[in-house]
Amino acid sequence: MNVRERVRSTHALVLRRRDVNDADRLLTVLTPHEGKVELLAKGVRKTTSRKAGHVELFTHVALVVAQARTWDIITEAAMVESFRHLRESLDAIAAASYVVELIDSFTDANDDSQPLWELALFALRTLDTTAAAEDAPAVAPNLLRWFDLQLLGLSGFQPQFFHCLNCEEPLQPETNYFSLADGGVFCPRCGSARDGLEPLQLDTLKVLRFLQSQPYIEVARLSVRTPIARTVDSLLHRYMASVLERHLRSPDFLRRLEAMGRGAAAA
Repeated sequence: MNVRERVRSTHALVLRRRDVNDADRLLTVLTPHEGKVELLAKGVRKTTSRKAGHVELFTHVALVVAQARTWDIITEAAMVESFRHLRESLDAIAAASYVVELIDSFTDANDDSQPLWELALFALRTLDTTAAAEDAPAVAPNLLRWFDLQLLGLSGFQPQFFHCLNCEEPLQPETNYFSLADGGVFCPRCGSARDGLEPLQLDTLKVLRFLQSQPYIEVARLSVRTPIARTVDSLLHRYMASVLERHLRSPDFLRRLEAMGRGAAAA
């Protein structure tokens, strides 16, 4: 293999990092065409490193990568998007952490990652734009729940909200039953005798359907009453944990911040 074949260029989104050796850092990145990749940034922890500022968490960076025996090595790094504004808001940082944790959890090496790449960048750009705006909410309305459902659809775990999982008839405007294990909804006739189902009220089902089927430009205009929003949050977080078979860390951080915000508002 000649030198040209051993060196490649790629764009990347930094999802995770950990320190290795004395001055190096191992980065877990999402790429448009290679899926999730681990790359070694040699010497990046040195104060004289020119790459350090380009490979922070959440950054969109252009890389030149050299093939190596254990981990491929980053030889050049240039910032494309820093998402500077979201870094100035704790709420936006928490939301960005949530986005990259889920992308990390649902992506493997050699995946067809272009749709996931575009979704992740859209979410971070929206968070950054919202954080930069004056008199705007810390996190764009309904963004994370919309992101959840788009990610589930792209990853092959899209829950069924329009037809009964058993009889496949269209769901009627009434209380139906959701199954975490089966990933969708049963009509009352098919679900009433099954174990492990939970009632799904009509208003909640309508919101879930809208988030799943509409582009974000429409979802951003949607006003959701707080009790319904919390029910949607709970259902999707529990479904994510069921699919991944593990507990996610970032939703807890988001809930703590939300609780702090409610406490400050009450005071």
